[in-house]
Amino acid sequence: MTNQQSTKNNQIREFIVEIVNTKKPETANALVKLVQQKYPMPIEEIKAILMQLEEENKIHFTKKTSPAPSTLSTYMVSHNSIWFWITAAIAITTAAAVFLIPENDYPLTYLRQTMGTIFVLLLPGFAFLKTLYPAKIPIETSSENLDTVERVALSIGLSIALVAIDGLILNYTPWGIRLTPVTLSLFVLTLVFAVVGVFREYQAKTLQLNQI
Repeated sequence: MTNQQSTKNNQIREFIVEIVNTKKPETANALVKLVQQKYPMPIEEIKAILMQLEEENKIHFTKKTSPAPSTLSTYMVSHNSIWFWITAAIAITTAAAVFLIPENDYPLTYLRQTMGTIFVLLLPGFAFLKTLYPAKIPIETSSENLDTVERVALSIGLSIALVAIDGLILNYTPWGIRLTPVTLSLFVLTLVFAVVGVFREYQAKTLQLNQI
């Protein structure tokens, strides 16, 4: 970056902080509009600067107004995708526990059973629900916390349905309904749904910011 570009970037950053402190825009969209009035820049560049300022704690956004990261790779390492990494970690840990911890190896078998319960009754449905409704489930709720409760309840119901369908399909395959094929099939389904879900969530949040 040249000195001229660096100077301009610092001017834009100072201008954004000044706008936030004086005009107090209610949304990220409103803030982007105000910046573009003085600096006719591409939206992606403004979003990148906003994210940098937020990471430096110079400006703060609520969850509803925080701008989506400019790229998918940036989104994947932001707080927005924590659910994806937790889902993947639980799925990998469960698969490892199933294949590495014997059923009669106490007390480690309790860990195996606990992880297996979460893996079967929650993860597949949760990841599938993220694929269908990445931003918000289509049920009227009075708060964001209630939306989370509804999502967990639906995740359990969908998980039961997906496990049943998975078992039905495996029953007509040479592998049958056994521990290894059931574990591997649910593992693959969960990760595939999670990957699609985080990608759709990124698209949804980016689209929301771009609707100016």
